[in-house]
Amino acid sequence: MAANMSWGAFGKATELRQRILFTLGLLIVYRLGTYIPVPGIDAAALRNFMEQASTGIGGILNMFTGGAISRMGIFALGIMPYISASIIVQLMTAMVPQLEQLKKEGEQGRRKINQYTRYGTVFLATAQAFALAASLEAGNLASDPGLFFQASTVITLVGGTMFLMWLGEQITARGIGNGISLIIFVGIVAELPQALAQFFASGRSGALSPAVIIGVMVMVVVVIGFVVFMERAQRKITIQYPRRQVGMKVYDGGTSHLPIKVNPAGVIPAIFASSLLLLPTTLATFNSGQTGPVMSTILAYFGPGQPLYLLFFGAMVVFFTFFYTFNVAFKVDEVAENLKNQNGFIPGIRPGKKTEEYLQYVVTRILVLGSAYLAAVVLLPEILRTRLGVPFYFGGTSVLIVVSVTMDTINQVQSHLLAHQYENLIEKSQLRGKKRKKKGPARR
Repeated sequence: MAANMSWGAFGKATELRQRILFTLGLLIVYRLGTYIPVPGIDAAALRNFMEQASTGIGGILNMFTGGAISRMGIFALGIMPYISASIIVQLMTAMVPQLEQLKKEGEQGRRKINQYTRYGTVFLATAQAFALAASLEAGNLASDPGLFFQASTVITLVGGTMFLMWLGEQITARGIGNGISLIIFVGIVAELPQALAQFFASGRSGALSPAVIIGVMVMVVVVIGFVVFMERAQRKITIQYPRRQVGMKVYDGGTSHLPIKVNPAGVIPAIFASSLLLLPTTLATFNSGQTGPVMSTILAYFGPGQPLYLLFFGAMVVFFTFFYTFNVAFKVDEVAENLKNQNGFIPGIRPGKKTEEYLQYVVTRILVLGSAYLAAVVLLPEILRTRLGVPFYFGGTSVLIVVSVTMDTINQVQSHLLAHQYENLIEKSQLRGKKRKKKGPARR
């Protein structure tokens, strides 16, 4: 694997190099767009507001939007409306029979589902943009509030989100890695230097002791290693295939494995739970604290760092892990049916209903560990930030996204390099075959 990642192999893989350069070019376009401001924003008032909110919810939102929300750029909504719409459509596909049937229709059904996802993205982005425009006016951050400001803000932000969605699709099709995931990844990584600078500045000023700084750095390294280990961990179930006859040939039975990841849902439960919990706090932040009695009560009990907030956050992560896994990521009934259709079976388990019950039992036990791991990674930064007063967001969700995207991108790069090496081997073997054919007949 190390030989596949050598610089010599990179130099020879022309197509891979073009894909990487194409991906980097589009990601640079995304970063430049975060510096283009939305028209009608009072820059001085926005700067003062974000400086006050940088250690709280503003810092969290700024981390996920790549700094676009602190500058109120055209990409202030980021790609999150598309992520939310994708999750909602996937869940509806698992629950609505018509959409489930559409999913089974192959490429045409997939295009139809993607079209519904885009419609959902426009709807969610419009609602979020309108709420953000109203919050900006309520917080006195608009230079000329009114209907024109609201309309221009909604059009600009929705257009920015749709452009990001298009960029992500282009990266996935013509670049390297998953485009949507890479956009989120770049947004998180771009804000890390500033966050680290604020963290070490707190140490120089005496707000944090050297022991706390060293402990936090060691903890981050340990957490990243733990996330990498758990994301690669999987349970392999042995699958046996009997002897079968195809035409005149008889194929011997073989043994295979059905891999089940410890965390089949990935980062989706953490994203979905954090999106729901951050909604009331975000609205209150941009309204400059001007909330009613109901919202004040909600923020008092479910604000970031509160015990009920942590308890509810962990419970939602666990719930969405089980719900998303059994309804989307790993549907045990479909897996059991596919094994039965392929004449495969688990040794000692009858095909059909018994196999489904066994898979249900195994996946449930695995998800107990997987959901606990996911909840621990997500809640640990929250406890660290509220108890120790760490001034920047060591987000468990951001760590999961960065690690998952990095591993997925590296795997795709290795796959392209292996494919390139196989192509070279085939070309060399063909050339050798041609040279041998040119030789004259052997003398007896």
